Amino acid sequence: MSELSRSKELPVCLLADPVMIEACQVRDFGRVFRLVKARAGIYPSMIARRCDLTPSRVGEVIAGRRQLLHMDVIERISDGLRIPGHMLGLARRTWETPPSLAGTPREVPASAVEPLDAGLPGADEDARSPAADTELSARLARHAAETNVNTLVLEQFDADVDRLARDFVSRPLPLLIPEIRAAQGGVFQLLGGRQHPSQTRHLYVVAGWLSGLAAHVSLDLGDRSAAATHVRTVVQCAEISEHSPLRAWARSFQSLAAYWAGDYRRAGDLAQAGQSEGRGPGAGTIKARLLSLEARARAAEGDNRSALRILALAHEARGAAGPDELPGVFSFPEAKQWAYAGTTLLAVGGDEQIRHALSASNRAVELYQAGPEGDRSSGDLQAAHLDLATAYLAGGDVEGAGAKLSEVFGTEGYTASITIRLRNLAALLGSEPYRGAQSAVDLRAHIHEVTVRPALASNPTEPR
Repeated sequence: MSELSRSKELPVCLLADPVMIEACQVRDFGRVFRLVKARAGIYPSMIARRCDLTPSRVGEVIAGRRQLLHMDVIERISDGLRIPGHMLGLARRTWETPPSLAGTPREVPASAVEPLDAGLPGADEDARSPAADTELSARLARHAAETNVNTLVLEQFDADVDRLARDFVSRPLPLLIPEIRAAQGGVFQLLGGRQHPSQTRHLYVVAGWLSGLAAHVSLDLGDRSAAATHVRTVVQCAEISEHSPLRAWARSFQSLAAYWAGDYRRAGDLAQAGQSEGRGPGAGTIKARLLSLEARARAAEGDNRSALRILALAHEARGAAGPDELPGVFSFPEAKQWAYAGTTLLAVGGDEQIRHALSASNRAVELYQAGPEGDRSSGDLQAAHLDLATAYLAGGDVEGAGAKLSEVFGTEGYTASITIRLRNLAALLGSEPYRGAQSAVDLRAHIHEVTVRPALASNPTEPR
């Protein structure tokens, strides 16, 4: 072995270290790079050069701000750092010593996998004969054909995601949560086996949508930390499968979560970032959704001019939108867009915009009530009624606000976002000029009573 080749080898003791083995198995390259630096003296700049990565990218990986998921990058790391392919779930690399010529601590145990050349003529026979080549090719073909899924399995998963996305809008969450969890477990179990590359990508898309449903459940229940974990999984699945609609939807959800956390600047920026993904064939209504999210966030942070401009762009995007890939919670119906418009215009404020907000929210209510019951989101309908109540209050009409609130008070439980809206409305009723009015005092007391109940006893909707 030349000095150059030897200088690229990692210490055998490092490759045999359980910590290194585990880091490679889960492809935690931040930990791998730190171990390589500490145990082999290969610094980040050298790692970057060997693996054809930028130093800044390596630094982000080490700091935990970035993951490396693409197969070509993983292969470059294996080749650049001389990490045997099996440690990273790859085929044997061209530079690795064949098992018949040497036995190193980095070999896969013979009991773990049958090599493709098992049973072929040995060194004392004519291993280069046509018969040997034919048998090796046949074995390779059988190996490549192995898969633990088929078309029917993938079609069933697609049907399950479609049904769950549709049911999410109208069925009680306690009934859906076990079904979502069971479907996730089934997909994750299959991903641990072997599939053709196209089947693996398909499974990752399904896993991404299912994690998106889990994220919505968590946000509905007010668990932002769990929602953030689920949506990070969505992003990872979208990156692995290179699925633009899933990636764009993930940005829209992150924007939604940031908005309800009160981080309006981040909510607007996330929605804007997703718009580059929400284009092209199969994009559906996601661009209209992202623009509507951005408009609402910009209005909430006080950038009224941008909010009105982006709201107009959202209207244009609706006119150019095609059919959505998935229904229900993953789509963006016209009624929801009018509801977003009402919220945005209320935040902009002023007599003219409040009149427009009343029209938009009333239009949302009409569309929700006119649509099929199975497509009717009670949470979005509640939100539209609350926007109408807020608009009436802005005009000094406490009685009108009370009438709209009565449409909401009959529900047994609320999503986290509806609870936030109700409490904001209670704060408004407690300010001038409403504070002294008995009707305002009564409404505040009623809001307090309903918002101390457990969230989502059976409420079947998503946050908006």
